[in-house]
Amino acid sequence: QVHVEESGGGLVRPGGSLRLSCTASGSIFSIWAMGWHRQAPGKQREFVASAISGGNTNYDDSVKGRFTISRDNAKNMVYLDMTSLKPEDTAVYYCHADVAAGRGLMPVDYWGQGTRVTVST
Repeated sequence: QVHVEESGGGLVRPGGSLRLSCTASGSIFSIWAMGWHRQAPGKQREFVASAISGGNTNYDDSVKGRFTISRDNAKNMVYLDMTSLKPEDTAVYYCHADVAAGRGLMPVDYWGQGTRVTVST
């Protein structure tokens, strides 16, 4: 089994910065992709950013130039550095990891419980 856990959420003023961290642990042979989604109150969960094992990254247009995703493959961790935060960034941020438990096995997507980010004065 794999456990994914986020940390780093909180209350921040508009224009401020915050760093989210996520760790995957358990029966891990390799992690193909790690990334972040978010869900604002009353809205569906939406893609934020992802980082593939080869180094490629992808971002939603709403966060390009403000958010940076990075991975520490040795620690099975992914980070989301958020700058120039806006009230519309307020959401619960969920981390996911596509984990293969062994050689030749298909990756399985695991999700964390989420960490809340509130951007407000």
